[in-house]
Amino acid sequence: MKKIVCATNNKHKLEEIRHILREEFEVLGLLDIGFDEDIPETGATLEENASIKSYTIYNRYGIDCFSDDTGLEIDALNGDPGVYSARYAGENSSYEENVDKVLKKLNGKDNRSAAFSTIISLIIKGEEHLFEGRISGQISTHKSGEGGFGYDPVFIPDGYDITFAEMSAEIKNTISHRALATEKLVAFLKTLE
Repeated sequence: MKKIVCATNNKHKLEEIRHILREEFEVLGLLDIGFDEDIPETGATLEENASIKSYTIYNRYGIDCFSDDTGLEIDALNGDPGVYSARYAGENSSYEENVDKVLKKLNGKDNRSAAFSTIISLIIKGEEHLFEGRISGQISTHKSGEGGFGYDPVFIPDGYDITFAEMSAEIKNTISHRALATEKLVAFLKTLE
């Protein structure tokens, strides 16, 4: 089985990506290659943050790798939290604190439409390729479900009446923003074989 490095130390994200790619690749995380530093996400966009992470690993180790950045864009909050989704409630904030801040800001608002976007930056032989996955939905009025991570307990994808956190991993990892971006990544990698 082919190996590929995913430039993340986020165990939840790594677990999800491994589940999605389990048929195609053995996915190594940063700890598997001996990298335990945090890569600062200083970009102004999801694309910039994904690129920063993948180039950091490629430049340090000279190995093909990919990374992603994901953002939740809420219409009633003018697209926030967006690129700041992971630290919406402040640096080092927990998933729960971020979700609580979103629910508080949306309290009393009728428009709860939102979209999740994932951008994957893949570096192969020094050349970058970008892939995007996007899914629209609604923010629920309360947290529901035990699965997933991040904003999953409050995001209800269009066409469903349950949150990502209430879905089985099989369903979520077929329809999610990360799954859609990863499908494009795999399709591209297959063209290189």
